[in-house]
Amino acid sequence: MLKKGDIAPQFSLDSVSGNKVALSDYLGKWVIVYFYPKDGTPGCTVQAVSFTDIYPEFQALGVDILGINSDNIESHQKFAAKHKLQVTLLSDTEKTTLSAYKVWGEKTFLGKVYEGLTRSTFIINPEGLIDEAMYNVKAKDHGTRVLRILKQSLGVK
Repeated sequence: MLKKGDIAPQFSLDSVSGNKVALSDYLGKWVIVYFYPKDGTPGCTVQAVSFTDIYPEFQALGVDILGINSDNIESHQKFAAKHKLQVTLLSDTEKTTLSAYKVWGEKTFLGKVYEGLTRSTFIINPEGLIDEAMYNVKAKDHGTRVLRILKQSLGVK
C-alpha cells in the first residue's frame, strides 16, 4: 500500500468533460484523488455527494477533487448529471492507475473471492507527494472527514 511521503503515481485519464486530466496538471496545488467501485451504486453515490455537498469549502482552499474508477466515460457522465456532482470523474478502464495506487485486486465478500476496487482516498500535496493515504474508507460523511484531515495538513481551522 502507498503511504504518507510516497510519490503519488502519475496518471493521465479521460474525464467527463472529454479532456485528458493528468496528475501533473496539479503540481503546485493540493488535490484529492479518490477511488470508488461503481457509478450509481448507493455507497458510491453517498460518497460522491458528500464531496459535492461541501465542494465550495474545498474550492475556497484551492483544492480540486478527482474521482476515479474503471467505469467508462458515458457511465460517469450519467452519474455526474443525475446527482449534479461537482467533482471531476475520470475513467481508468485499463485499471493501470487503480493498480498503481494499489486499490485494485483480490477481494472477498460473503465468502466469494473476486477482483475489485477498494474504496480509497489520497490527499496529494503540491510537490506531488502523498500527504494522506486512506484505504477501505467508509462512504458516509467521507467528504467531511477528508476536509478535516486536509485542513489539519494545511494548518487551517
